[in-house]
Amino acid sequence: MWGRSKSQNTEQRKPDGPLRDALREARIEAAERTGVVVDLRDAEIARLELLNDELDPVFAEVPAGVDLFDRGISRGDTPRLWIDAIAHIEMGRDKRLYRFVQDSRSGRQVVAESQVARDIVEAVTRYLARRLIERERALAGDELSPLPGRIGATAPARRRGFLAFVFGILFALAGLLVAAWIAASVGPAP
Repeated sequence: MWGRSKSQNTEQRKPDGPLRDALREARIEAAERTGVVVDLRDAEIARLELLNDELDPVFAEVPAGVDLFDRGISRGDTPRLWIDAIAHIEMGRDKRLYRFVQDSRSGRQVVAESQVARDIVEAVTRYLARRLIERERALAGDELSPLPGRIGATAPARRRGFLAFVFGILFALAGLLVAAWIAASVGPAP
């Protein structure tokens, strides 16, 4: 085609040379590395799933109706086993170390690190207990200081509002009387 003969096309194509061999080897190595990375990520997810299974008895003891915890595995660039919205477990760089971390106002804090899943299960158990106690205290504090809109809180709030209204009217009347008295004592203007 385009004025070239078939013999010219075959002459321009060179048989496998050192660069092509090197490119082929580089592609094979890249494919093997990609396979290793995928295998490592699959291994991470498998270890987190095993840990998740070990946490089942602990989460089974959480009282019904408590919706503080939302456990699940996220499969992103860094697979994580989420305990709740602020705490999760991820694997360390060597993919054998479990790292239990919690996000806080001052940044991410490591709660526990171990290569043994049982240690992490114990750390998560202590974390759940602390969160449940915090919840109980918060609920107990709500009963001591009633929120507006609760049945028991409306009567005192209305009473205070009514008293403030009445005192406002009394102070306004007193102000008008004082202003009228001052105007009467000065007398008419000449």
